[in-house]
Amino acid sequence: MKTTAKRSPENTRGKILQAAFDEFYKNGFQGGSLNRIVDEARTTKGALFHHFKGKKDLGYAVVREVIHPHFKQQWSDPLAHSTDPITDLKRIFRQCAKREIANGGLVHGCPLNNLAQEMSPLDEKFRKSLEKIYVAWRETVAAAFARGIKAGKVRKDVSPRKVAAFIVAAQAGMAGTAKNAQNEELLLQTGQALFDYFDSLKP
Repeated sequence: MKTTAKRSPENTRGKILQAAFDEFYKNGFQGGSLNRIVDEARTTKGALFHHFKGKKDLGYAVVREVIHPHFKQQWSDPLAHSTDPITDLKRIFRQCAKREIANGGLVHGCPLNNLAQEMSPLDEKFRKSLEKIYVAWRETVAAAFARGIKAGKVRKDVSPRKVAAFIVAAQAGMAGTAKNAQNEELLLQTGQALFDYFDSLKP
């Protein structure tokens, strides 16, 4: 029974998705190798093509089933019921920066931002799939700021939608510049500047 569980189609599919995410994250989608993916997943190309039509189909699935849930868990869920988005965003940013530095994010950057920069100009389905994540992220931040205004934690003249758009864009830019500079201190400096902006939104 244990062997059957290990070799179940869903288990194989999950391993392929995770291996593909790792491969695309480290080497980009275009530079990603299906051979390395099947080796990492300890499966075969036959199994890969059983679950996915090809490399692009696999890439779309990685965005939909790995990256999107990751961003939801990391950024959206902690803000889902927030009435003090400034305090909560600072906590989320600190936790994320610490985790990403520890997990190699400083070297490889943000997986969402990486794919957006690489694939959005080349493939419309990729662009739309990635934009769904950005839209959901912006909407979550905007809703949190709207609740923060009602709770008296955010200035009444603040536009939740504009602030959300800026915060998401700032995070993507911070990840990209830190990746290029390979400089932890730069990431922390830009993070502190963003915190100063957050504080300017308080009543």
